[in-house]
Amino acid sequence: MINKYSLCFISFFFLFFFMLINLFMGMYFIMNEMVLFLEWEIISFNSLSVVMSILLDPVSLMFMMFVFLISSVVIMYSKSYMSSELNLNRFIILVLLFVFSMILLIISPNMISIILGWDGLGLVSYCLVIYYQNMKSNNAGMLTVLSNRIGDVMILMVIAWMMNYGSWNYIFYMNFMGKDYSMKIISLMIILAAMTKSAQIPFSSWLPAAMAAPTPVSALVHSSTLVTAGVYLLIRFNVLLMDTMFMKLLLLISGLTMFMSGICANYEFDLKKIIALSTLSQLGLMMSILSMGYYELAYFHLLTHAMFKALLFMCAGKIIHLMNDNQDIRMMGGLSLYIPLTSLCLNISNLALCGIPFLAGFYSKDMILEMVSMSNLNFLIFYLYYISTGLTMFYTIRLLMYLMVGDYNLISIYNLFEEDYIMLNSMFILLFMSLVSGSFLSWFIFSYPYMIYLPINLKMMVIYVSLIGMLMGVLLSNMKFYSLNKVLLTYNLSSFLTLMWFMPNLSTYGLNYYYLNFGQNLLKTVDMGWSELYSGQGMYKIIKYFSLMNYMYQMNNFKIYLFSFVLWMMIYIFLVMLN
Repeated sequence: MINKYSLCFISFFFLFFFMLINLFMGMYFIMNEMVLFLEWEIISFNSLSVVMSILLDPVSLMFMMFVFLISSVVIMYSKSYMSSELNLNRFIILVLLFVFSMILLIISPNMISIILGWDGLGLVSYCLVIYYQNMKSNNAGMLTVLSNRIGDVMILMVIAWMMNYGSWNYIFYMNFMGKDYSMKIISLMIILAAMTKSAQIPFSSWLPAAMAAPTPVSALVHSSTLVTAGVYLLIRFNVLLMDTMFMKLLLLISGLTMFMSGICANYEFDLKKIIALSTLSQLGLMMSILSMGYYELAYFHLLTHAMFKALLFMCAGKIIHLMNDNQDIRMMGGLSLYIPLTSLCLNISNLALCGIPFLAGFYSKDMILEMVSMSNLNFLIFYLYYISTGLTMFYTIRLLMYLMVGDYNLISIYNLFEEDYIMLNSMFILLFMSLVSGSFLSWFIFSYPYMIYLPINLKMMVIYVSLIGMLMGVLLSNMKFYSLNKVLLTYNLSSFLTLMWFMPNLSTYGLNYYYLNFGQNLLKTVDMGWSELYSGQGMYKIIKYFSLMNYMYQMNNFKIYLFSFVLWMMIYIFLVMLN
């Protein structure tokens, strides 16, 4: 059992306590339509004042409540999951730093404190991704942190641009900025920063790579912290971003991200990467609905998605643990017979992700798709939305067929007799939230119920594409060896779709290869070539040679003295004869 004085227990208790405080404050603020803006002057010297400002409104309070809930549950889960870890306290402290950075980002109406939280997320995520300290983790960590640096630079440039206004509290200048056409540059930079953090195309390749982190970290990162920071920033800046050309571009890019990640997940066999790609798909959904101007819906989906995605990662971690740290879904199967409670959590969170009616994902996803059906959009965006929804069902059913149906494959399951109750308790908290958070938030966030009136076929469109996706998932899972050989005929297309449209090749190897190659050639030709011969190594060899000669002279050898005497005499006689 958990030791009452361990860091895990204390962290869990405090985070859960803060979650309850935020819940009640959030309810109070929503009912009274309150916003609290606090300014704390840290230091005042002559005309210079350093001020820490905090914005508490229903948006930040509800989001903080979800972050605190998920992080408390993740820390409780880590107590069991990371039990064999020697430095467990160090891991817990890193997770707490991560949560603290996110909270700082959420409550800041000020660009300076936002970059503290934003950069804190990037730095601590690097420490967590490289936690297992092998080559793969190191590469993934570098890719993650360098991709996120682009966003950090954009925020720094926004801070520089905002010096025109006299303060960095962007909340005061929102309406003014929107009308100031010379400052459209700020909105472009904010969008770029959000795209790097939320891994939209062309910055998508870091998100599946970040799966090298321990699973509790993945549960926290992919539900409510790192990847949602970009979406949250755009929700905060929604007034500034309306009716700009950049938003139309963002709509296209996020739609393509949603589509691309849905296809990739169907080709993937790594359990954690499939879930990571589903996160990418949902982020694309949030960004695209946000770029259409419905920031409340994006926020709604952000919160409901956090619940079932954290649960999904926890179940995946549990399964990986029991399969002797093996993540390949082809080696799993029949899990529902051995670990029924974990399978229950996995299935419900997966169905919530698909948007099955009356689970958490349904309320936000259905409303988003109905608003899309109602909007004045072109066919491309419409198709991207609905095909991506079908693809979500496709890879989810494929995953369930691999994991739950049939007998176990290729691996002996001698670990599957024990369901860990510390892990299960934490999973059940999120299971309850995955069931009720959709309806709970739909009453909370919207002051009046939305009634969307559509023709019957458009209204049922979500159900149609889900059923088609479900059918395709079942058919793909039952594919026999002969059919799989047929797939090899389209090998080039398959490799293009598997590798995220060659994005890792372009963004990682494409950027690194030429510079690293150039560096290696420089090393060979300059450092280890002629310059080496004529500078460092050459001087060393000459001096070494002369010192050896000198040493031989100093050995007092009679032969050498006699030889040198004869030599000098010959030189002397030669010189005399010349004169």
